[in-house]
Amino acid sequence: MTGIGATHGGGSCAFRVWAPRRRAVEVRLLHPIDRTVPMARDEFGYWTAGIEGTGHGALYMYRLDGELERPDPASHCQPRGVHGPSMVVDHARFAWDDGGARRRALDEYIIYELHVGTFTAGGTFASAAERIPALVELGVTAVEIMPVAQFPGERNWGYDGVYPFAVQHSYGGVDGLKSFVNECHRGGLAVILDVVYNHLGPEGSYLRDFGPYFTDRYQTPWGDSLNFDGPDSDGVCDYFIANACHWLRAFHIDALRLDAVHAIRDMGARPFLQRLSAAVEREFGAEGGPRYLIAESDLNDARVIRERAIGGLGIHAQWSDDFHHALHALLTGERRGYYADFGDIGHVERALRGAFCYSGGYSRVRRRSHGNDASGFPTGRFVVCSQNHDQVGNRMLGERLIRLAGPARARLAAAAVLLSPYIPLLFMGEEHGEENPFLYFVDHADESLKQSVRRGRREEFAGFHGEGAPPDPLDPLTFERSRPDWGKRSVEPGAAMLRFYRELIGVRTGCPAVGPRDRGRLAIRRHPGTRCISIRYAHEAQPALCLFNFGDAPAGIEWEEPGRWDKRLDSSAHAPADGSAPLPTPIRSAGTILRLPPHGFAVYEARVDRSR
Repeated sequence: MTGIGATHGGGSCAFRVWAPRRRAVEVRLLHPIDRTVPMARDEFGYWTAGIEGTGHGALYMYRLDGELERPDPASHCQPRGVHGPSMVVDHARFAWDDGGARRRALDEYIIYELHVGTFTAGGTFASAAERIPALVELGVTAVEIMPVAQFPGERNWGYDGVYPFAVQHSYGGVDGLKSFVNECHRGGLAVILDVVYNHLGPEGSYLRDFGPYFTDRYQTPWGDSLNFDGPDSDGVCDYFIANACHWLRAFHIDALRLDAVHAIRDMGARPFLQRLSAAVEREFGAEGGPRYLIAESDLNDARVIRERAIGGLGIHAQWSDDFHHALHALLTGERRGYYADFGDIGHVERALRGAFCYSGGYSRVRRRSHGNDASGFPTGRFVVCSQNHDQVGNRMLGERLIRLAGPARARLAAAAVLLSPYIPLLFMGEEHGEENPFLYFVDHADESLKQSVRRGRREEFAGFHGEGAPPDPLDPLTFERSRPDWGKRSVEPGAAMLRFYRELIGVRTGCPAVGPRDRGRLAIRRHPGTRCISIRYAHEAQPALCLFNFGDAPAGIEWEEPGRWDKRLDSSAHAPADGSAPLPTPIRSAGTILRLPPHGFAVYEARVDRSR
């Protein structure tokens, strides 16, 4: 695929931009010299020009039809913000030393999601990199960073990005991100980047001045839909495919998390996501290990991860919102919004068994049937969590699960996620029981947009005003309040929660049977008369059994497994104040009654004797 934007190399720079409806396009260099160069158009509306002596750091704009000057839609750097000129970047300047790092297989991922701006007091890639050793010690294997494409101002979740190829300058820009990825790889961590291909932000978006990037045939909750299936849509598809390859190639990113693919409207016979997955496999299939695409989707549609050859989109994995909703509703008792479809122990069982609770059944919230069956796919194709930026930050007050459900239920939720057969995801700070909220915040300059954001937030939570007003998204204090307090890790009860998470992750990585598996090697069971669920992992040498009590009362479970089983994890050890007696170990015979405490859980592991 021919590049777009400014490609530096060999003492010159090639400029290429898609502007199919413009009569004339020029490159205007602003620094270090002031010079304007006309561009040549091809039959598909791409304009090109090569300029000798244009090096790293040169500033430029595109002049459209002799009058309108705009930044590059594929700018790699916006040093003066979203309205300023673009900057030429020489990517060869960065000295990578992550070449010896092994790229992890997807089913090895234990994901840690973070927001660069609030993850540390510094709010930069450099300060985030200082916490990499702590993440390695925790035991996670992949870091997922929320979107870093250039957005207006300095405070944003990242979903208002308007330059998909540029790195947020206030975070540390191009070299900052590369250094962060480099250090993650040196520590053995994969890096997942959250990218947004369903909309652009409302301030500083100039793509519509270049071509038909948007369509009014569809709408998203965040603004006009991108034009993936109308006239001239090939150029739009190519733009975002080039963007994906840009992150994977220039920044050594291991995987992309595709935001809200259910908001990508495309009725074409070869939809954008299918073309994207094909392009990524073609570009990187045999180069330095696998790269992955992970879709956030609320469609409960197995076609997202089905192979392209049989009509699927070919995405490597997708999120299971149902898993989160089932856990959250059961442990908190909430039934507002989409939680009205959940709340029974059977929903948790179905999520563990098949990833989706709704696989064709009737949804009361949607007032229609929802989803299809995904039980034929390996469990390593699904990402699950008990909290993430959306499920915390989209609450009016940004409360984390521990504030809503208490420590015991929060530990049970963590165990359900990390001992599940799926790919687990943690949200920054949950490992030490962080109670600071994660709130919605933005930093716009346009006054009318500021008022619109405030009004929209009030209207979204109109039914909650008896419980207070939502925090002002424009107030810098809202942003500051969203930082985790890392000091809590070294004092109780945060230190105890951190020890628990480390042990829990150690069990997942240390028990050969636990983790993503083919369905045939799993047995999910709900125990009659209780709110207990067990997961039995088959294994040639060391099968494992995970037990969970989602009830508010103790529950007795009769042990039915033959042979000797040793205890690997007992929640009673992490909640001594509740008076729970430790579970027995070893267990040598069927018929033993295990008494699981309220919100208790345990893991047992057996060794198969092959000498007989």
